[in-house]
Amino acid sequence: MRFRTKINSLLRLLTLTRRPRTAAVILAGGVGSRMQSKDHTTKQLLTLGGVPVVIRSLTAFDQSPYIDELVLVIRKEEKETVKALLGVYKIKKPLRLVAGGETRQLSAISGFLAISQKAKFVAIHDAARCLVTEDMIAKVVSAAYADGAASAAAPVHDTVKQVDKDRMVTKTLDRATLWRAGTPQVFRADLYRAAAFTAQKEGFEATDDNMLAERIGYAVRMVDCGEENIKLTTRTDLYIAEAILRSREEK
Repeated sequence: MRFRTKINSLLRLLTLTRRPRTAAVILAGGVGSRMQSKDHTTKQLLTLGGVPVVIRSLTAFDQSPYIDELVLVIRKEEKETVKALLGVYKIKKPLRLVAGGETRQLSAISGFLAISQKAKFVAIHDAARCLVTEDMIAKVVSAAYADGAASAAAPVHDTVKQVDKDRMVTKTLDRATLWRAGTPQVFRADLYRAAAFTAQKEGFEATDDNMLAERIGYAVRMVDCGEENIKLTTRTDLYIAEAILRSREEK
């Protein structure tokens, strides 16, 4: 067991020293209307365990040895607030702030256009998934290096029903083939460029970046990152996230 651990450590070190330059685009430009914050604070600026949500996501990528540069996509109205936070929570890697677009897809493209030309891979991540860990990032980025495109995900354990417009069941889907996509979603930069701008040109609106690659016929590897990196959408999600943080601290 000790020998195997040593070999795995050496392989990881070799991958890190020879890996392609990788950028991370963190999307924090949403309104978060479903969060229903009392003072109308957007979810990316809410605090979780005393730390702003956007900072938690940024920090994970800043500390990852697989990431070389960062782009944070924000709301124009929050630029000064975010700058103030960055003055408190120091980010070590090169970081650019970019204003988001009207949709998530346009925001992702704006962030992508801000990465350096040296970047060969790009990781797109929702800031609202602020429980992301260095290990999750490593697993997805490594898979993308091998396959060109990979996504954090978790297998579906529930029984999933397909319904018609009246909510009557038309089909029970095979859960063995179903996965819930999360982020980060990592792509070769040239692949993402082709997929994103093809969709933009043809007026196609995707709900995640995987769909862009799928649409031009590129398969995306699903990487099991477990159930913990939930997306903060409602107040209930905040309570769940706090419980996950406490559990991690206890471990």
